Amino acid sequence: MYAVIRTGGRQFRAEIGKTIDVERLPYEVDESFDITDVLLVEDGDNTVIGQPVVEGASVRVRVQEQGRGKKIIVFKYNPRTNYRRKQGHRQYFTRLLVEDISLQN
Repeated sequence: MYAVIRTGGRQFRAEIGKTIDVERLPYEVDESFDITDVLLVEDGDNTVIGQPVVEGASVRVRVQEQGRGKKIIVFKYNPRTNYRRKQGHRQYFTRLLVEDISLQN
């Protein structure tokens, strides 16, 4: 069983027992909450597609970690003009453990 959820402007495939890294959310570590922005739920042969969301569906998740991703380097330059700019960036993320996927019909 899996579901496609939307959070932080992106879509993620959520399976029970798996972890997903999403944009930073304002929850504490070990706090549980429901995500109700579910776009699709699949359970074996039964697939429910939302228009745009599946009514009555929710995904129960628990926050495992609040952290920062790997550092990326943004380097801009223009040849022959002595223009160079170097900047680093680390994106904040929230690691979620999918505990349950429920669908009320």
